[in-house]
Amino acid sequence: MLFNSHAFIFLFLPLTLLVFFALGRFSAKLAAGWLAAASLFFYGWWSPAYVALLLVSILFNFTAGSAIVRAVSDPRYSKRLLTAAIIANLALLAYYKYANFFVANFNAVTGAGLGVAEVMLPLGISFFTFTQIAFLVDAYQGKVREYNLVHYGLFVTYFPHLIAGPILHHGEMMPQFAQREIYRPQYDLIAAGLTLFVLGLAKKVLIADGVAPYVGPVFDAPGAGVTLTFLEAWCGALAYTFQLYFDFSGYSDMAVGLSLLFGVRLPVNFHSPYKAVNVIDFWRRWHMTLSRFLRDYLYVQLGGNRKSRVRRYTNLLLTMLLGGLWHGAGWTFVLWGALHGVYLVINHGWREFRRRLGHNLHRSTPWGRRAGCLVTFIAVVIGWVLFRAPDIETAIAILRAMAGFNGLVLPESWLAKTGGLGATLAALGVDFGATPAMTRTGVLHWIWVLLLVVWLAPNTQQIMAAAKPALGVPEEGPSPIRWRVALPWAAVTLGLMLAVIVNLGRHSEFLYFQF
Repeated sequence: MLFNSHAFIFLFLPLTLLVFFALGRFSAKLAAGWLAAASLFFYGWWSPAYVALLLVSILFNFTAGSAIVRAVSDPRYSKRLLTAAIIANLALLAYYKYANFFVANFNAVTGAGLGVAEVMLPLGISFFTFTQIAFLVDAYQGKVREYNLVHYGLFVTYFPHLIAGPILHHGEMMPQFAQREIYRPQYDLIAAGLTLFVLGLAKKVLIADGVAPYVGPVFDAPGAGVTLTFLEAWCGALAYTFQLYFDFSGYSDMAVGLSLLFGVRLPVNFHSPYKAVNVIDFWRRWHMTLSRFLRDYLYVQLGGNRKSRVRRYTNLLLTMLLGGLWHGAGWTFVLWGALHGVYLVINHGWREFRRRLGHNLHRSTPWGRRAGCLVTFIAVVIGWVLFRAPDIETAIAILRAMAGFNGLVLPESWLAKTGGLGATLAALGVDFGATPAMTRTGVLHWIWVLLLVVWLAPNTQQIMAAAKPALGVPEEGPSPIRWRVALPWAAVTLGLMLAVIVNLGRHSEFLYFQF
């Protein structure tokens, strides 16, 4: 079931809320059980067959976590239990997500001709697997304080985060589910949650889905034998850059807003990443809970920055390689992760160089920050080409065009529209001709408007700051636009909702569903 579907908005969500609060008047345990059952229904709407897989995963990890805690007096046995449980989780993930990829590559290298049945990827498996691995590690480290199966099942299946995150920690959710007040309607939080949900829905339906048609023709062109030019390639890359941004930002806002309806705060997962002044800053803002997981459970465990500089950079590269592979079973994702690993190594190396020169890394000029933001943005756009391309050959073709190897050709229609200016440009040698991958030049308007939005506009966490909608929101300057419970905001929310409903007929899956 999609957040941006009629069934979810008009049936599932209101029914789940009403029954949750009705049961909450009599029994918090019944209400929590209902919410867990509703979340399983939400997941099963996509594929009922995989509900059993999710339940087995929950029971296995709850049992393993309880056993790890009981074995606390025997550290060696407890660690062996932890290792075995993590291996079991990763084996399940590897089978469903990477079996076909590994077999195909093994066959390509060896010519063995091994076959494997086509495996359909269970929705959200990466997210609920990583959430439960975090639980196992927290249990081993003595951070788990509650062992209630109903609450644990709700922690894993909780529908606002189940499909595309955020990746949760047991310790940040269990205390909230134990609070009696969440089982009673809190009307200020409901108002804030509805506003945030509608803002996220508008990002997805009106912006991400609106710019999406400009992406496919460019990324499909190399495979069809079309040679892209400079303008076509950059427009396609930037269109995808904004499609992914508003798709994931919209989902993240909807997840936080939906959870807030139930009085529960999720950790913030998205915080204006295109405002980042360097790649380190970017990964503190993009998919923040995945970055946290990779840092705490992979980078730190590899030694982090406690070893030599070479070891630190190797750890960074390995962490990002695995982060890339987590996103998808393909060499383009591996290269995307490697590229960001190289970016981070360069960024850390540059910071170390400046530190040795005696520079204050916590202070920079406004122009310095703008330059850093622009360079980071361009680096991220280049990376998104690898992320989106169906294969390495397509990515190389688009990047070559973006680098200017295929020349600059302006759409032929512009020659007549620009009048004397077009004639002058043509006389100076500027080419006007066919741009088949850029069928509609309206993409340019999307690009410059959305650039202004992502760089200059406050984000939803700043706008909704009065409601404190999420956990772990970074410190940021006050927003000139501030939400409060008031009639004008109700009118804005209603207006956006009506615009969304009109466009719901073209709803599409969220891009992060495939991961």
